[in-house]
Amino acid sequence: MIVTINDNEVCGVTMSVTGALSRNDATGSAALAASTLCEAFQITAAERPTQVALRTPGDEVTITWSGYATRVRRIAAGLAALGVRRGDTVGLMLVNRPEFHLVDTAALHLGATPFSLYNSSAPQQIAQLFANAGNRIVVTEAQFLPKVRAALAGSAVTEVIVVDGGTDARTLDQLEALGDNDFDFEASWRAVRPTDLATLIYTSGTTGPPKGVELTHANLLAEVAAVQDRAPMSAGGSTVSYLPTAHLADRWIAHYHASIAFGCTVTCVADLSTVVAHLPEARPTVWGGVPRVFEKIRAALEAAGCVDPAAMTDASRAAIVAGLGLDRCQYLVIGGAPVQPELVAYFGALGLPLSEVLGMSETSCLVTMNPPDAGKIGSCGQLLRGMEGMLADDGELLLRGPLIMAGYRGEPERTREVIDAEGWFHTGDLADIDADGYVSIIGRKKELIINSAGKNMSPVAIESAIKAGHPLIGHIVAVGDNRPYNVALIVLDPDASAAFAERNEFADRSTAALAADPAVHEVISKAVAAGNSRLSRVEQIKRFAILAADWQADSDELTATMKLKRKPIADKYADTIARLYDPELVKQTTTEGTA
Repeated sequence: MIVTINDNEVCGVTMSVTGALSRNDATGSAALAASTLCEAFQITAAERPTQVALRTPGDEVTITWSGYATRVRRIAAGLAALGVRRGDTVGLMLVNRPEFHLVDTAALHLGATPFSLYNSSAPQQIAQLFANAGNRIVVTEAQFLPKVRAALAGSAVTEVIVVDGGTDARTLDQLEALGDNDFDFEASWRAVRPTDLATLIYTSGTTGPPKGVELTHANLLAEVAAVQDRAPMSAGGSTVSYLPTAHLADRWIAHYHASIAFGCTVTCVADLSTVVAHLPEARPTVWGGVPRVFEKIRAALEAAGCVDPAAMTDASRAAIVAGLGLDRCQYLVIGGAPVQPELVAYFGALGLPLSEVLGMSETSCLVTMNPPDAGKIGSCGQLLRGMEGMLADDGELLLRGPLIMAGYRGEPERTREVIDAEGWFHTGDLADIDADGYVSIIGRKKELIINSAGKNMSPVAIESAIKAGHPLIGHIVAVGDNRPYNVALIVLDPDASAAFAERNEFADRSTAALAADPAVHEVISKAVAAGNSRLSRVEQIKRFAILAADWQADSDELTATMKLKRKPIADKYADTIARLYDPELVKQTTTEGTA
């Protein structure tokens, strides 16, 4: 049964779900009344001139809101002197550093559209995005300059600016000095309209060439207001920027939402592998990450003896939370990949409830969210304010409302493929919606396993059930399309593996040694069996292989946002998969595992 949720009333009258109106009238920030991100920034900067707006660990760099506003004005004037006008695009290829915020915000004040590139991108990939965006300006740093220059042939780029100097390119300081003193900055930002594009977010390309998702000022401010409605936060707090700015998650939480709209101090962490170490210094009031981040924190805590936080005293739990630097957090967001219920339960018992969400570039980031104080474990939460949703006949989640993108840049046909004539965005996600309007994602339409008997199954659901069996499982890929049964490729979690090897006093603690060790196989076999007990017989994993590998972001196996590249994985590990289906080997195998 599908229900309509409106003002917290449940009525089974239509095949849709509508986001409930606010239960909390607190705005938390005057900037929420702004019509553009430029206006929001000006309100915030004027309210808190002496507060630190941007910093790096150890306070090597600190910039107050007053300083931030001054730099934005100067950079905007410099960009205008180079010919950047309303509607133009500006490319950014930077690590998480204060200069990203300075340049991005300056471009916004010109009515331009700044966008970020993944730092791991190859020159050919960079060239593809330049061709789609049509940008004439690129702002980068010395370490990425060779790749950027290798991508310029045939592009519209005429100027490359390097923020950290040390090259023959124009520096950021030189750009700021280039501006005309008579440049009318005030008139420039006040001319920006809510319908102007604020950014392009390029999709990860798991289903083809990356698409440029066009998001407007109105889209992003609607997102800010809707999230504040669901999970109110106070202005003037702090957060940490560490995820790639090419991905909307970091832009939303650390740039548009926490920074521009709420005046938080942003700690910029250039190396995401060190982010947990910097949390005690930053002490964020709002923070979030993909499940992998929280899995690593849990593995470290368990290795230190915090296996069952529910059995600990309140004082002990508080000391651990403070030690993590999360004692001031008003809410924590988790999403971007399937979330194990056990992971959410663990942090909830620790006193750190995780708000599971559903977010997409095409929906301005979050579109559903669990309230921090009333979440349903295993769901992505209810739709945010102003959004409508319904399930198509095949179970696909359709969405409509102010968070839906303007379209894919320069690709009207691909836009029409996902946004129909009635304005419904077709997510490609298969979902369930319960009587209270909580949405749960079952899998992807295009990622269904259809076995040789014609049975349709969601690999995501299967993988989630198996992964919950033990923290040693870092990544798992279910395989079974056009096959008689399902098998799995399993990659060990490096942190959990290190702790396991130490506890068991392994002499060889390498990934290859652990993948082949009988003790590890026994643990994984039990985890697979436990996961299988939650699945129907046809969905169960019959055999698996533990790979001697450590899959990294933006690799053959994972996108930059840690999504599985199923087709490349199937191709790369074709021999391993074939062995899992070899009749002779199956006869010889007495357990459910294989090396």
